[in-house]
Amino acid sequence: MTTHPLPSLPIPNSWDRRGLPGWTYHSPALFDLEKTHVFLNHWQVAGHECDLPAPGDWLTFDLLGERAVLMRGADGVIRAFHNLCRHRGARVVDGDRGQCRGAIVCPFHGWVYNLDGTLRGAAQPTSFGDMDRAKFGLKPIELQNFHGFLFIRFQPGPQPDIATHLAPYAADFAAYRTAEMLPVATPYWSTELPVNWKSVRDVDNEGYHVPLAHPGLQDLYGRDYRDVFLPHGLNISIGRYGDTPGRLWSVRHYNRLSRSRDHLPPHLAGAWTYYGLFPQIVFAFTPEGVQYYHEIPISPGRTRLTGRLYRNPDESRQERLARYLAMRIDRDTSAEDQQLSIWSNESMRSSAFESFHLSDLEWGLRRHHDDLRALIPVMTLDQPPPEDRIAALNQAMMGPSG
Repeated sequence: MTTHPLPSLPIPNSWDRRGLPGWTYHSPALFDLEKTHVFLNHWQVAGHECDLPAPGDWLTFDLLGERAVLMRGADGVIRAFHNLCRHRGARVVDGDRGQCRGAIVCPFHGWVYNLDGTLRGAAQPTSFGDMDRAKFGLKPIELQNFHGFLFIRFQPGPQPDIATHLAPYAADFAAYRTAEMLPVATPYWSTELPVNWKSVRDVDNEGYHVPLAHPGLQDLYGRDYRDVFLPHGLNISIGRYGDTPGRLWSVRHYNRLSRSRDHLPPHLAGAWTYYGLFPQIVFAFTPEGVQYYHEIPISPGRTRLTGRLYRNPDESRQERLARYLAMRIDRDTSAEDQQLSIWSNESMRSSAFESFHLSDLEWGLRRHHDDLRALIPVMTLDQPPPEDRIAALNQAMMGPSG
């Protein structure tokens, strides 16, 4: 087996095998703390620079009441703004993606913004008195580019700049040539589940369930699967394929058609690789392309699963067919995981549910829970505090610097 060159953090010889208590999966007060301490102040991937090829191209990203629009300016620079008109707060663009011809026009009252976010002019400007246009541009959002992928952060947070944070991934992303990739014909996908976001991440954070729950993946790479745990909420999973023909139709034909690219190093050749980023982002690579996916929390009991897919720029017909077969395998795997998330989440309200009892093969799940506890210490409590006391109790447990 060709292993990844990065060393993995060791699993402790003795560790608490319990996970988060069930109350943390349905508490509205805790969900509000997650909004502030886990999502809005951590990096979120919103797209790829190839999604915005021309000036005026835009795409949106919404998260827990915040709305972002990413746009390529007339100068070719991609910027991120709050998707919020400075007049009355209307969305200045609506939809997943689109194109503005030279300017952004708010559909409510017709305020006009340049592609760099500055205010060009208000409708009937004399009705606003002596208004300084320079003070009413679209509000910017922090945006950084990592090998073509666009990351935004609504609020300052504990993670460093994205290049520093994802430095362990830099060599692999460069080897995959992610900056050169292009969107597939229908790049964006989305579905909603009646679950807490953590139940989705719990399933995705461990491979213990793969042999029984995912016949496609098991047929693809069998026992040749490895998790690499890195500091600061990063992890890599690698599954190597092609050693056997495959029993299932999609796997058998994928193994026949898939070819490792010449520029990939040995640890990436002939492998499906997954790169995780706390709190809920995964980049999934095959030799044919990449997709990222993440959970977007909507409420304590509802989550949107969504992502975008990209292909190699010089894709051959054979590679396109292999990518289609990889999509079929991944589609079935996703459906299986969704059902597991529903079953796991519904148990959290049962009087019979006590706690998780985790295997060493589920260390990634425990580590994710520990990262959450570090940010929101009230999650260490086995019994649920009164809802109206959770925020104050958490603040007290964080101490003066919290």
